[in-house]
Amino acid sequence: MRLPFGKVCLASAFLAVSIIMAGCASSRGIAPQQTPLDASALDAGAAVQAAERSARWPDADWWRAFHDPQLDSLVAAAFADNPSLAAADARVREAQSLAGVSAAALLPRVNGNVSITRQHWSDNPLYYGPGELANQNTWNNTGTLGFSYRLDLWGADEHEHERSLDAAHQRVADRRAAQLELEVNLVRAYVDLSKQYALLDIASDTLARQQQLVALAQRRLAGGIGTQLELAQAQAPLPEYERRIEALHEAIDLDRNELAALTGKGPGFGAALNRPALALDAPVALPSALPAELIGHRPDVVAARWAVAGAARGIDVAHAAFYPNIDLMASLGGFAAGGPLFQFLHAANGAWTAGPALSLPIFEGGALRARLGAAAAGYDEAVDHYDSTVVAALKQIADQIVQLHSLAAQQGDAERSASVAERSLRLAQVGYKRGLNDYVNVVVSETQWLGAQQGVAQIRAARLAAYASLMGALGGGLTVPADGPDTDAMQPTPHVSLGERVKHRLAADSAAGRGAHEAGDAPAASR
Repeated sequence: MRLPFGKVCLASAFLAVSIIMAGCASSRGIAPQQTPLDASALDAGAAVQAAERSARWPDADWWRAFHDPQLDSLVAAAFADNPSLAAADARVREAQSLAGVSAAALLPRVNGNVSITRQHWSDNPLYYGPGELANQNTWNNTGTLGFSYRLDLWGADEHEHERSLDAAHQRVADRRAAQLELEVNLVRAYVDLSKQYALLDIASDTLARQQQLVALAQRRLAGGIGTQLELAQAQAPLPEYERRIEALHEAIDLDRNELAALTGKGPGFGAALNRPALALDAPVALPSALPAELIGHRPDVVAARWAVAGAARGIDVAHAAFYPNIDLMASLGGFAAGGPLFQFLHAANGAWTAGPALSLPIFEGGALRARLGAAAAGYDEAVDHYDSTVVAALKQIADQIVQLHSLAAQQGDAERSASVAERSLRLAQVGYKRGLNDYVNVVVSETQWLGAQQGVAQIRAARLAAYASLMGALGGGLTVPADGPDTDAMQPTPHVSLGERVKHRLAADSAAGRGAHEAGDAPAASR
C-alpha cells in the first residue's frame, strides 16, 4: 500500500505549526535542585561499626522474643481492632481506587446519551413563521454513541498513572509504618507495666521491713532498752512508703488503660491483664548489611522513597503539559424534531462525526511554568524528607546500640551495688537488734538499699524497652526489602525539548513513508 508523500508533508507541516504555536510555553530554567541521598555513603558511626554484625533483620513477629503469651495476645488484638490501623487500611484502599481512576485515562472511552423530550410548539409566528408545527405537540429526541481516545503523545496520562501507583505504594508503606509504631508503643507500655510491678515488689518489701523495725523498736522500748526517739524514727518512713505503694498502683492502672487503648479496647480490658512475665534472651546484634539495605527494611524510608518517585512523575506530567496533544473523537446517533416517538431511530435521521481534536498550549499566563516550578519544588521537598528520614533512621539505630551497651554495663554495676547495699542493710539491722549501733545506721542503709533495688528494676526495664526500640529502628520485620522503588524511578525523566521530539517524530514518519513507497514500487510477486 502506498503512503502518499503529500500526507507525510502534511504531517510535517502540522507538527511544524505545533512547534511555532507552542513555542511561547517554555520550561527552560525550571528543574529540581536536589538528588536523593545514597544511604551506603553515610558513615554509620563507631557505635554501629563496633556492634556485632551477625544477626539477621528482625522477624515480623519480633516481640515473641520476650516469651510472654499475654504480650502476643495483646499485639494480635491490636492488629484486629486498632482504629489507627483501620484508618491506614482505608487510606490504602483509597489510593488503590485513585490508581484505578488514573488507569482509566489510558483507555478509550465510549459514552451513550439518549434524550427524549415532549415539546409544545408556539403558534406565535414571531419565532419561526407560520407552519405545520404551530400549536402542535411533538417528540424531540436524540440518541448518540460517542467515542474518544486521548493519544497521550507525551506520556502525561501514563506518568499520572505511575504517580498514582507510587502514591498507592506509599500508602501501603505508611500503613506498615503505623503498624510498626503500634507494635513498639505497645511493647514499651507493656515493659513499663512490668517495671511498675517490680517497683511495687520493692516498695512492698521495704514497707514490710520497716514495719518489722517498728515492731522491734516497740519491743525495745517496752523492755527498757529503747527510746521514744528510736520508735519515732522507725515510724516516720511508714507514710511515705505507703504513699509510694499507692502511686505505683496508680501507675499500674494507667499502664493498663494505655494498653487497652492501644489494642482498641475499653479500660475494662486493661483491668483484666495479668502481671507481665517478660524473659528476653535475644542477642543484641545488627544485620551485616547496614546501612546500605536499611532503605528497604524501614517502612518510613520505603514510604519516603515512593514519595520521591511520585514527585518525579509529577515533574514528567508538568513537562508534558507544555506540548500539544490529540484526541480522536467519533460519534454515531440519530436526531429528530417532530414526528413519532421513535422517529430518531430511523436511518434517515442518522448522523455521524469523526476526526481528531488538537489541543495547544498557546498562552497560559505563566500557569504551565508555575505548575512545573511547583512540581520541581515538591520533588526537592520529597528528596529532603527522604534524606532526613534515612539520617534519622541511622541515628535511631546508633542511639539504641549505645543505650543497650551502656545499660548492659550499668546493670552489672547496679546489681553489684544492690548486693552490697543489701548486705549493709542486713548488718545494720542485726547490729540494731543487738544494740551495737543506733537506728541512724539502719535508716542510711535502708535508703541505699531501696535506691539500689529501684535502679536495678529501672535498668532492666530500660534494656527491654531499648530492645523494642532497636527492632523498630531496624524496620521491625518488613520482609520484602525490594518493595521500594529503584533508584532510576526516583529520578524525573530526562527532559527532551519539543523540537527534539518533533525531529524524532518527523524522522520516523519519513522513514515510514519511504518504506511504504518502496514497498509500493516492488513487484507484486514480492509483496
